[in-house]
Amino acid sequence: MRVSHVYKAFGKRPAEVVKRLKSGKSRAEVATLGTAAVIDASFEVNRGEIFVVMGLSGSGKSTLIRTLNGLWAPTEGSVVVGETDISKISDKELRKVRQRKISMVFQHFALMPHRTVLENAAYALEVQGVAKADRLARAEKVLSLVGLEDWGAKFPSELSGGMQQRVGLARALCAETDILLMDEAFSALDPLIRREMQEQLVVLQSELDKTIIFITHDLNEAMFLGDRIAVMRDGEIVQIGTPDEILTSPANDYVAQFVQDVDRTRVLTAGGVMEPPLAVVNLSGGPRNALRTMRDLQVSAAFVVDRRRMFHGVVRDRDVMALVEKHGSDLASAVRNGIEPVTPDTALNDLFGRAVESPIPLPVVDDAGRLVGALPRVTLLAALGNVPSTTGEFPVVEAATAPLPEQLVTAALAKTEGDA
Repeated sequence: MRVSHVYKAFGKRPAEVVKRLKSGKSRAEVATLGTAAVIDASFEVNRGEIFVVMGLSGSGKSTLIRTLNGLWAPTEGSVVVGETDISKISDKELRKVRQRKISMVFQHFALMPHRTVLENAAYALEVQGVAKADRLARAEKVLSLVGLEDWGAKFPSELSGGMQQRVGLARALCAETDILLMDEAFSALDPLIRREMQEQLVVLQSELDKTIIFITHDLNEAMFLGDRIAVMRDGEIVQIGTPDEILTSPANDYVAQFVQDVDRTRVLTAGGVMEPPLAVVNLSGGPRNALRTMRDLQVSAAFVVDRRRMFHGVVRDRDVMALVEKHGSDLASAVRNGIEPVTPDTALNDLFGRAVESPIPLPVVDDAGRLVGALPRVTLLAALGNVPSTTGEFPVVEAATAPLPEQLVTAALAKTEGDA
């Protein structure tokens, strides 16, 4: 979906409202002519992305989502779904787009009370003209996806609020459209049920790979769900970015104030705050090179990688010096494997226990097992406080274990000078 310079104004003279906004007038200055609900909104939503539009009441987010499925035509601008500009097509063509391309999940469920859960879930297929047996069979499969496989014969009044919202989600999924629009879909739910629905949506998205545009006023919800987030204020989009970017690099004071109370441990990941590892030695370089590297960097341990940067473990200066003094040539015999690496997408709240227990920074590896960073405890603390770390590049190991004296290491290297 591509949204280009969309304006939506209400009142007697909406076109004049847009004209004056373009000339530099503020929303307040054009209020006598009409209400500027959406002002010059532009963004593109990628296939398979959860794109969250976040803002307080009156920010324009609900108006914006209604222009995305053609409920309201933009006063100016375009909304392109696939290759179709829905702001320029007939009502008949628009209905086809809604049936085949875009589904909606509403805040207050919008279930039909006289129909069973199964019939509600299958309703979108009924509108599409799918035969009854086929649509009910498909609806049964989707209900099982949202955890309602045994509830198809019940009526909405027999379900809790969270279960009713699952039916609404099942109805949208049943249509098998490319795009899901979710307008404050979980805001009417109790906090625990709301969190459960957020988690289920993430799981479903990993399985179904839908394109989801999610509207919310809840910052923590936006940070948890969104691949990218658009922050709205007074009808305008003031920043678009990943949760990390919104949290760590707010575009202005409004965004900074908006995110100041967010639970950072749920949002920030190891990849977003990790440091480049300084003390890294190559497995094929041998014990002497490893010991020399640790001496020069004044650290007591180092990460070990091979020529492809694959992580093998950690070596300590005392172990390596003992190996050098024995004239050993295989660094692998000194490698310790007790430090379990983490991945860049691991949330910080899953790392504190491990960081406290680990005498060294946590190694961060990519999906292929290559070392890409290190995560010292001080970096975790700095991330929580949103304060910059002033120590620059971190050595691999913090000062919990003092490195061997430089003179001692140099003497051991000199004694074994003839070794390979």
